[in-house]
Amino acid sequence: MSTKVMPVITRKGQEDNQTGQSGGCVRISGVGPQHTPATKIWFGKVSNEPGYRSYPHHHGEAETGGYVLKGKARIYFGENWQEYLDMEEGDFIFVPPHWPHIEVNMSTTEELVWLTTRTPDNIVINLPDVDDSVLVGFRRA
Repeated sequence: MSTKVMPVITRKGQEDNQTGQSGGCVRISGVGPQHTPATKIWFGKVSNEPGYRSYPHHHGEAETGGYVLKGKARIYFGENWQEYLDMEEGDFIFVPPHWPHIEVNMSTTEELVWLTTRTPDNIVINLPDVDDSVLVGFRRA
């Protein structure tokens, strides 16, 4: 006999914060296997305070979709982190599995907020950190 799966609401302030983190990039889970019946998706909110960034990282086997809800973002990638993509409110991004990158809040005064979804879960694999001076155009608050 199968168990009936029901919708689950995660209320504001009740999100799961025991999820993979990466430096100044803070992730909270709204939908995920840690606190809902979900088995093939993770959906959460990711934020960077002004002038903060993640560590270099990738998301293992997970495919990732991101949406910039608030702020100005830059994602560094490539050899010695010399390539980058800029995004702002309303932009979407697809991040392929195993793609090393650094997520940056380009503002020194405003928070950066992403809505992010991954399959199958919130996989975060941190890589060795780099000095801020390597990241063209980035500055701390």
